[in-house]
Amino acid sequence: MEMATPEAKGAAQWVDAAYGQFAAAGLSSVRVEALARQLGTTKGSFYWHFTDRAALIDAVMVRWEELETAQAIEIAEAAGSPEERLRSLFHAVAARSSMRQGEVTLYVDADSEGVGAAVARVSQRRVDYITTILLDMGFDRPEAARRATITLATVLGLLQLRAATGDEFAALDDTALMRTAFDMAITR
Repeated sequence: MEMATPEAKGAAQWVDAAYGQFAAAGLSSVRVEALARQLGTTKGSFYWHFTDRAALIDAVMVRWEELETAQAIEIAEAAGSPEERLRSLFHAVAARSSMRQGEVTLYVDADSEGVGAAVARVSQRRVDYITTILLDMGFDRPEAARRATITLATVLGLLQLRAATGDEFAALDDTALMRTAFDMAITR
């Protein structure tokens, strides 16, 4: 099999492949040699675009923030009232829940993978956004922040629960779960 030249496989292709691997099995599964085989190229191509695996992982984290946070916020912002924005956010999260398997181990592996700062930043961005919506709904700041934190913990906890128990919780309807979580977040 003829291998592609380093220029033939761009940095974006490496990030696409690495993100796909992360999304399916977590950051620890992102391995340069395996990605090179998947892309039909050499490790030299990787080093043409990235200084090391950590640089690739940083690019994966940027993609994760864009896909799993920035886009969800963008969708929510297009809605009208604060309640509609929050409902839209919950719906966006539910619609992508099956694509978020990389997050199952991300929070546990963040420090060992060198992405603790990125995970903390993204988590804070998520909590801040939900807090802002809850403030717009009339909650005071401390209560809004607590509810926003619990909301994020609920979504992440559901991912963990499914990963740990398999089929028992996999059959639950994400939309119905998010509807319940929404109701819990706004009920006074």
